[in-house]
Amino acid sequence: MNNIVHYALTYVRQYDTGMPLRFVAVPFPFTGQPKAVDVSYVSGKDMLTEEPMMHAVVAALTKPLTPEEKISGAPPQESLEPRLLGPDTEDALRALFDERGWADYNWINLPTEKKVMAMLRGTSHKPDEVIKTINITGGARPLTVEKVAISAVMAGASPEHFPVILALATQAPFGNSTSSMANMVVINGPIAKKLNFNSGTNAMGPYNRSNAVVGRAFTILSKTAGDLRNGINAWESLGSNFQYNNILYAENEDALPDGWTPLHVQMGFKPDDNVVTVGTGWTSVSSVGGSQELYPVHYLMRDYMRSLTASGSAATIVVDPTVAGLLQTAHGFKTKEQLSEWFSQNVETRAETYWGNGVIQSTVVPLALQGLEPYASWRKAPGDTLIKPFTNSRAIHIVVTGGKIQTTWFVTDFGMRRGVKIDDWA
Repeated sequence: MNNIVHYALTYVRQYDTGMPLRFVAVPFPFTGQPKAVDVSYVSGKDMLTEEPMMHAVVAALTKPLTPEEKISGAPPQESLEPRLLGPDTEDALRALFDERGWADYNWINLPTEKKVMAMLRGTSHKPDEVIKTINITGGARPLTVEKVAISAVMAGASPEHFPVILALATQAPFGNSTSSMANMVVINGPIAKKLNFNSGTNAMGPYNRSNAVVGRAFTILSKTAGDLRNGINAWESLGSNFQYNNILYAENEDALPDGWTPLHVQMGFKPDDNVVTVGTGWTSVSSVGGSQELYPVHYLMRDYMRSLTASGSAATIVVDPTVAGLLQTAHGFKTKEQLSEWFSQNVETRAETYWGNGVIQSTVVPLALQGLEPYASWRKAPGDTLIKPFTNSRAIHIVVTGGKIQTTWFVTDFGMRRGVKIDDWA
């Protein structure tokens, strides 16, 4: 916790609030710990001053302000990195990018002015156009078209990929938390075939250039534009390997069963629209082997979904076309929406299991304490009470991708945001 307080006292104070707030610090994590551990934090010492915790709290509330704490006015502007770096050897420049956390520590294409200008030809948008302002890590960092082009070059993308990467940039930075948050990126529309995004065999594997470079570009621009640096403002205990290319794949629209609509059409886009959709979550559970007649596939999915957070009622189930076909023909799910509704009504978990999840503790407990239903009743229920945590079937998405080689699938707790139209960034 003291590193987070240090972040608040330095980075956030300098670039965001400008306020000289006082802090005390307890160890982390506190969510999910035995009561005795939390009590020991309160009765222990403040990690910043080494004073008894309650003495430190009282002192922070009552001591007169110091001259430094009386400062006022807006925080100073963050010093900007120069647009151009001086000439040097390729190895030295790559080492500099690694040292400053500007890359993912894999081999990068150096973003020379010539290469960046070539990338910018992939869009009609001006280089200095601000796509969005990122302030999630403190400060207000404008993300321009040119900055996205720099990341695209570094990732090995080509100008034809650039509109996709610009659309992705509107969703930057990628998900980041103290746990293992990651993103899932889905491509829909004719552009999937045009740019050869993989939606078939090994759709999620490292076998396709477009999947790899576009997904990687999202990582690099998230780190640079979001100023995400390990141990400074990024503190994931384990992290997630998914962040290297953000599980980017295309939906296999040609293999959708009759009546099953593509993800972007479910979101209100036209079938011929080119759309990129970003989901954020923590957990992915894959099927073990193929589906069996002895136990219907959606039953096993339901069983796996009991382990998901159900935060925001969000889930994304990724299925091979063979599984989609089974669900439609053998089990009667004529639409994706019918399957999502079935999961909403049939996934049950014990109340104590639901409340035992750290994400639920931090996001839903406040709703329960305010009396919001059904959370208030679930909070009061005995631990062995079965509840249905996926209250909103529209937040459960089904995506079809894969090569029809095996009846496999994933269930995940990734919550899908509204898709972004790629053609708007061409």
